[in-house]
Amino acid sequence: MSDFSPTRADGLARLARFVPKAGKTYASKRNYDRGPGGHEFVSTLSPYLRHRIVTEAEVIDAVLGRHTRNGAEKFIQEVLWRTYWKGWLEMRPQVWTRYQSDLRRALDAVQTQSGLRRNWEAACTGQTGIEPFDHWAQELVDTGYLHNHARMWFASIWVFTLRLPWELGADFFLRHLLDGDPASNTLGWRWVAGLQTRGKTYLARPSNIEKFTEGRFSLPETSLAPDAPPVQGPDLPPRMAAPQSDSVDPSKPTAFVLHEDDLSPGWILDKSITPLGTALVTPSERLTPLTMAPQVLAFREAATREAAERWKDRLGPVATGLSDGAAIAAWARDLGAEQIVTARAPVGAVSEVLSEMAGIPVLQPMRTLDQVAWPHATAGFFKFREKIPQIIGALQGLRAA
Repeated sequence: MSDFSPTRADGLARLARFVPKAGKTYASKRNYDRGPGGHEFVSTLSPYLRHRIVTEAEVIDAVLGRHTRNGAEKFIQEVLWRTYWKGWLEMRPQVWTRYQSDLRRALDAVQTQSGLRRNWEAACTGQTGIEPFDHWAQELVDTGYLHNHARMWFASIWVFTLRLPWELGADFFLRHLLDGDPASNTLGWRWVAGLQTRGKTYLARPSNIEKFTEGRFSLPETSLAPDAPPVQGPDLPPRMAAPQSDSVDPSKPTAFVLHEDDLSPGWILDKSITPLGTALVTPSERLTPLTMAPQVLAFREAATREAAERWKDRLGPVATGLSDGAAIAAWARDLGAEQIVTARAPVGAVSEVLSEMAGIPVLQPMRTLDQVAWPHATAGFFKFREKIPQIIGALQGLRAA
């Protein structure tokens, strides 16, 4: 079972424990996967950052309170990878919709091709006979978490050794990861397969696995694919402009939506908004044609309820069980609201729900981090990385102001 508690207190406790290690310790030991219970050299904050139970700005601020920017460079970059992926997908949302279509086709093939179905089931249940892969499959299902290096090895073995469609692997991760989100998950799998950076793939090597699992897994060199030819796919769609933050008129009667992509709503409520009521929205089941892992749904629903409890004095009456945009819009109109206000939702299930709302304006202000960082996600991460000092400077300047 997962040892991640869906509370802000647990996220902050993990952050406090990790901050002393965020410098040289993280830089030198972050690639070592010691297995369940042994992840002390990585932060394990990803489920909290994914839902902004704890925010990227809070994490960076805490780390820079203990380390220099150069000293914590590797960890700060890792935190902002998720921001980069979101910004990249915001400007190319067709990549997500194409993945969804290709996934449905792959699942149709699973139903009609017995060999594919057998191999897919073996991979998902950890019965391939490849010891580390089978271990990671079970660890993911049991805990909702995998070390980042294990995710890369797993995806590479899925695509190049087992020769399974990458979309099926991305879906397996998205159904089971507590921190799974459309941008990081989809684009990470595309990168391994050679679709994201055209022609650049990631090959899992037995020697590398043995080294960075400290000998937990020792495989013959011939047990995994010796090369990783890029998966073929269509060209990237044209890049759109980065989204803009909506302005909110606090004098208008307002309904508020608290959703699973941003569970720290104080920055919006502090804009002098007094909601007539708040709807809690957790539509993760829309992320897959299959069934989301129960512990993922439970984590997100409990985290959303916990956030509502923390902010209950400022939310007004709370509504639950509104499963689509039309129902939320009708609820807001029944309250007498003239606008719905909610945190900008990146490409994914929440964004889909918000797009269904009609008959009432839906305003999505953006956090400063997203406003500053997303427009720089135009190409690869290394170009984005050059802007990180500017991004951090903008966050620090805002706090100083």
